Amino acid sequence: MAHFAFERRCYSVDATSEVLAETAAAKAPFDLEIIFRRKYEHIARVIARIVRDRARAEELAVEVFLKLWRKDQAQGDSAEGWLYRTAIRTGLDELRRQARRAHYERLFRLTPSHRSPEEMHAATEEQDKVRSTLKGIAKKHAEVLLLRSEDLSYAEIAEVLELNSASVGTLLSRAQSAFRREYIRRYGKQ
Repeated sequence: MAHFAFERRCYSVDATSEVLAETAAAKAPFDLEIIFRRKYEHIARVIARIVRDRARAEELAVEVFLKLWRKDQAQGDSAEGWLYRTAIRTGLDELRRQARRAHYERLFRLTPSHRSPEEMHAATEEQDKVRSTLKGIAKKHAEVLLLRSEDLSYAEIAEVLELNSASVGTLLSRAQSAFRREYIRRYGKQ
């Protein structure tokens, strides 16, 4: 009988310590430094694939983490998805900003137009066309295409975009159709 009481007391202590551990984990402060160290390189790579400027992508990645630090609602279990969404949106916003700047610089002839044919050929025309087309389609479509190009699974895309995983295939198909239509509208069939 005494042995049974001892086991019961141990179980009670173990159960209490588990509850305390869970409570402590739930109340643990959000550690931005750990998330930054684990995800910074990947977030910077995601942005770099969009803007094609590694240095600018690193600056934008830091801005994404600053936004995470300032936004309490993004901190927690959904932080990773929030980071991907914000990184893609930040990259797309940067593309739009660059396009506006280039447009106004051309208007005011602030950029020299004395590039050699070799330099112009070295520029990746197809990548520029793709970026331009991405700017012209709906933000949700551009996001899903970019996430899929990062080799994320449908389930991961659904988590990042906060969608039902069953709807990712349909959204991806619509995004591809929208991209194709916009590309043909801009550049014709090729």
